[in-house]
Amino acid sequence: MSETMTPEQRHKIMSHIRSYNTSPERAVRHALWRRGYRYRLNDRRLPGTPDLVLPKYRAVIFINDCFWHGHRGCAKYVMPKTNVDFWQAKIARNIARDELNARRLDTLAWTVITVWECELSKTKLEAAIARMEDELRTAKDKYEAYCARRRESRRFALEQSRRHREILAQVEAELNIPKSLRRYARQMQDEE
Repeated sequence: MSETMTPEQRHKIMSHIRSYNTSPERAVRHALWRRGYRYRLNDRRLPGTPDLVLPKYRAVIFINDCFWHGHRGCAKYVMPKTNVDFWQAKIARNIARDELNARRLDTLAWTVITVWECELSKTKLEAAIARMEDELRTAKDKYEAYCARRRESRRFALEQSRRHREILAQVEAELNIPKSLRRYARQMQDEE
C-alpha cells in the first residue's frame, strides 16, 4: 500500500504528539489527587523522568502509551505496515530504555509502577487506580524496611550510597543537568 500523506503532512502530525501532559496522565493525576495523593510531575533528577513522583511512598509512576512503549498483547499496539524495520527498532529501543530506567530506579530504592494507556478507559480506570493504591502501600512498606536495614547495617548503607552516586552521575551526564540541580540532588541524597 502506498503512503497517502506527503512527508510534510506526516511530519506535522508526528510533531503534535505529546510526550507529557497527555490525557491518560491527566486522568491518573486527577484520580490520585482526589484520593489525597500528592506528587511531583516529570522530575528530571530521576532516571527516565517519571510522569509522577510520590516521595512519601518512594514510588514513581510511568503512564505509558501502548504503541510507543510496545505493550505486547494489547489491541492498541499494532505495528505499522510501512517502514516496519524503523518502527521495530524504535519501539525496541523504547522498551530497552524503559527497562534500564526501571533498574536504575530500583537501585535508588524507588518503586516503579507502570500504567498502560489501555488500562485507563472509563470502564477500567477505577480498577487501575485501586491497583496503583495497593502498589503505593506496598512501596511505602518496602521503603520503610529499606531504611531500617540501612540504619542497622553500616556496610549496606555505604554500598547503597556508592551505587546511588554512580547512578546519579550517569543520569546527570545523560541529561546535562545544571550545577544547581546537581547540588540539590546531592542534598536529597545526603538527607536519606
